[in-house]
Amino acid sequence: MRNVSIMAAGAIAAVVSWFQPAHAGLLGMPMGLQSAIQHIKLETPTLPPMAYTQFCLRYRGECRARPLFRGGPVRLTEERSADLKEVNLMVNREIMPERNDLGLAGEQWLINPSRGDCNDYAVSKRHELLARGWPARALLLSEVVVNSGEHHLILVVRTKSGDLVLDNMTQVIKPWSRVPYRWVRMQMPNSRLWATIAASRV
Repeated sequence: MRNVSIMAAGAIAAVVSWFQPAHAGLLGMPMGLQSAIQHIKLETPTLPPMAYTQFCLRYRGECRARPLFRGGPVRLTEERSADLKEVNLMVNREIMPERNDLGLAGEQWLINPSRGDCNDYAVSKRHELLARGWPARALLLSEVVVNSGEHHLILVVRTKSGDLVLDNMTQVIKPWSRVPYRWVRMQMPNSRLWATIAASRV
């Protein structure tokens, strides 16, 4: 049993060192990380959050039906890595954090407000990346639960190197398996439906 623990510790250390380039900023990240950075597994189709439906009524262009495209995750080029870092940093700096104390009744998802909460950061980042030519199928809003038990919205970017998280709580873009959240549901590519997320990260 002790040998197994030592081997497991060694494997964990190897995986942690393997992910260090993500903390360095994604540039130069090896393209063959699929065995280490897994994609999020979508499970059962489900209804989106009510606030998302209201968001789509307000910003129809953001949610318009797009033709089915067989392409999957995008290739994470140096230019796209720079896009992600720039947009994540820009939106995190330009929106002043403002807590929504009204709960669901006061929840609005607004693009580029002067003040806002996690929802506004996530949809603003998606909007900016769409404007730069990123395909909608690779930019998926996702609902998670943080350690305090509060629900939180982030943007997941699907790349061939793995699913990456753009989050207003940090300037660091991380692989999805390295954020300390419980995953609830996420947008489905090419659909207005969302899907539940498998609990496992392996």
